[in-house]
Amino acid sequence: MKVIAAVARAPHAPFSIETLDLEEPRDDEVLIRIVGVGLCHTDLIARDQFIPIPLPAVFGHEGAGVVERVGAKVSKVAPGDRVVLSFASCGVCKRCDRHEPSYCQSFPNLNYAGVRSDGTSPLRKDGESVSGVFFRQSSFATYALATARNIVKVDGDAPLELLGPLGCGIQTGAGGIMRSLACEKGASLVIFGGGGVGLSAVMGARVQECGQIILVEPYAARRALALDLGATHVIDPSGVDVAAAVRAIAPAGVDYAFESSGLEPVVETALACLGAHGVLGLVGVPPKPESSLTFNLASLITYGHSIKGIIEGDSDPDEFIPELIALHRAGRFPFEKLIKTFPLAAINEAVDAQHRGDCVKAVLIP
Repeated sequence: MKVIAAVARAPHAPFSIETLDLEEPRDDEVLIRIVGVGLCHTDLIARDQFIPIPLPAVFGHEGAGVVERVGAKVSKVAPGDRVVLSFASCGVCKRCDRHEPSYCQSFPNLNYAGVRSDGTSPLRKDGESVSGVFFRQSSFATYALATARNIVKVDGDAPLELLGPLGCGIQTGAGGIMRSLACEKGASLVIFGGGGVGLSAVMGARVQECGQIILVEPYAARRALALDLGATHVIDPSGVDVAAAVRAIAPAGVDYAFESSGLEPVVETALACLGAHGVLGLVGVPPKPESSLTFNLASLITYGHSIKGIIEGDSDPDEFIPELIALHRAGRFPFEKLIKTFPLAAINEAVDAQHRGDCVKAVLIP
């Protein structure tokens, strides 16, 4: 079938809107009409070859839409069902058995290869193969193929066109606080970065009833939004000693720090904000694959600090995405305040708007 997609043809270059051929679903696949798809930093670093997926490629991994057709072996959903697309996992390894699918032993191959396990892509243009199945969806398109493992059926009253970011960025931020760090009521927390992940962490911290929720963010509009979403304090990092500013609020240091930028100096600052037995959660993608961190071993041991890498908020999408939708319905997780919509054809404008800080989370509408 013919689909319209945003295609990446070169690193650091604009996406092009093209007509491609998409295969019909195989026995284990689901064809989904995309109604909205989030624009995530991971899509851009894949385009720019931090994740070396062969170009040309169709990215997009925060899709939401309606099931059109299902393969013969699919029973989880049926045509007409409303679904959110998330990351892929095998379902049979030890981590999947423990409901830890983001640590699936096959995660890189299933999500980053650009091809199915048999080496084929379902996308072509005039005989040219186009890398697809990114996060087992490639949802920067009017239609996408997914599998039962990476789709979540959602209720009919949820705002489907806005739900896609729950599949990655929003569940990463909220899950980092609610699942991975499991911040307890009254805990103190500092969050570095007020993008979609960081502000989702703010909302998650409010759900957890943390006592001090501090956001460090250079954009004034995002700091103001953080206060609206539940932050108790905000800090502009421009020209200030951020660790000192955090300790002016929490003199003994914070219980938890959550870092979403991936920048080494910011990670080191986050570590310096921790109090005794504090935990630093890392979700930010570093600027280079070889990026590394140095820290003082004596200090780490003396104060009992922990550093924890987090993928997808340590969440199981089948459980966590419905929980977030229920919290949204109850008015406790207003993620729509993060979102600005753009037509899929305006994807390059959306990329520029996010880079300028004009919007927190762009959602593309095919």
